[in-house]
Amino acid sequence: MSGEYLVVGNWPVQLLPLPNALVEEALLAARSTTFDGVPARVMSAKHLCAIALQTGRQKDYARVSLFIDDGVVDIGKTLELLERYNLLAQTIKVSNWPTSTS
Repeated sequence: MSGEYLVVGNWPVQLLPLPNALVEEALLAARSTTFDGVPARVMSAKHLCAIALQTGRQKDYARVSLFIDDGVVDIGKTLELLERYNLLAQTIKVSNWPTSTS
């Protein structure tokens, strides 16, 4: 421990409680993988976009825009998630959010 951080290797890691149901769902649905031999859990693109929209900062909207540009987010599945968490109105703040999903 070093202050509020747990030191893992040489990295200070801050452990945070789950702030809400969306983040809890995202963590429960995260897939297991390894990165350079280290086990990790990775959240889905739809969950990362929803969390970014919920956070609501300009840089978060820009990240969602990049996900759309890169084609890594399924808009239909993301819309279902946003509807469940009452976040549909936030999509208007993403400059390239598709106006139609058909």
